[in-house]
Amino acid sequence: MKSFDIELVGKIGSMALIRKAEHDIDYNVFSRIGRELQPGMIWVSSGAVEIGRLDYIKRTGRELEGPKDNIMTDYSAQGQAILMEEYRRYIPKAYSVRQFLVEHTHFNDAEKRKNIYEALMRCVEQKAIPIVNYNDAVSFEANRCWELEQLRFSGHERVVECIDNDETASVISTLVHARYLLIFTSADGIYLDPNNPATLVERVEGKDEEELIAAIDELQSHCIGASRSGAGGAKAKLEFIKEPVRQGTTVMIASPRYSIKEVLTGNCPRTVFQIR
Repeated sequence: MKSFDIELVGKIGSMALIRKAEHDIDYNVFSRIGRELQPGMIWVSSGAVEIGRLDYIKRTGRELEGPKDNIMTDYSAQGQAILMEEYRRYIPKAYSVRQFLVEHTHFNDAEKRKNIYEALMRCVEQKAIPIVNYNDAVSFEANRCWELEQLRFSGHERVVECIDNDETASVISTLVHARYLLIFTSADGIYLDPNNPATLVERVEGKDEEELIAAIDELQSHCIGASRSGAGGAKAKLEFIKEPVRQGTTVMIASPRYSIKEVLTGNCPRTVFQIR
C-alpha cells in the first residue's frame, strides 16, 4: 500500500476561469473551487495573464502594445493580485492562503526543490492553502530558453521546463507524492476524437505502472491540437502525467463545471488514470 504526503494537487487553466463572451472573470468557478479547498490540497492556478489583460482593458479601453514578453510580464503582474484576491475571497476564512510563484529553475535544483517541498508541507501543518502559479512576471521567454539550454548542456538527466501549468502541477504532484492529481480543462476529459464528445475515454488502467504508461502512450496517438494558442493540448497533458502515474498517483482530467468532490467520487464525466 503506497503512502502519500498530500491528498490532492489540482490545476485549472486560464480560460476555465473566464466568461469569454462577457470578457470577465467567472466568479462561480472561483467560488466552487475555493469553498472546497482545505489543508492537504495544493492548487495550481493559471489565469494571471488573461485576468490582467481583461482588467487592463476595463481600465483603459485598449490592449497593451509592444514586445510579447513585455506584454506578458505586465499583464501577469497586474493579474496576480486579482487572482489571489479571488481565491482569498472564497476559501474558508479558517484557512490561511499562501502564494507560491515558481519557475523552472526551482525544480532543476535539488536545494530549491527541497525548500519548496518543506514549505508546502508546512502549509498542511499550519492549515494554509497554497496557490501556485508560474512566475510569468519575471521569467521571460528568451531568458528561460537560454537557462534550459544551459541545464541540458551541463548534463542534467531530466530538465523540468514548466512550459505550462499542466507540467507545473505534474511536477509538484511528483514532488509532494500526491494521492490525486486533478487537472481541470475546457473539456470533460480526453477524447479519442476531439470533435466528438461521445468518444470520451472514461478510464485508462493497467495492472502496474508499466502497463498504465503503455496505455497512456497508446492514447496519445489519438490526440491532436490544443484549445488555444500557447496551450499544450491533450497530448502534452498525457506526457506530463506520466511521472505522477509512475509513483502511484491517480490522475483525473475533468471540466471545472463540476466540483472537486464530484470528480473524485466519479459523479460526473471525467477521464481517470490509475493502477488497477
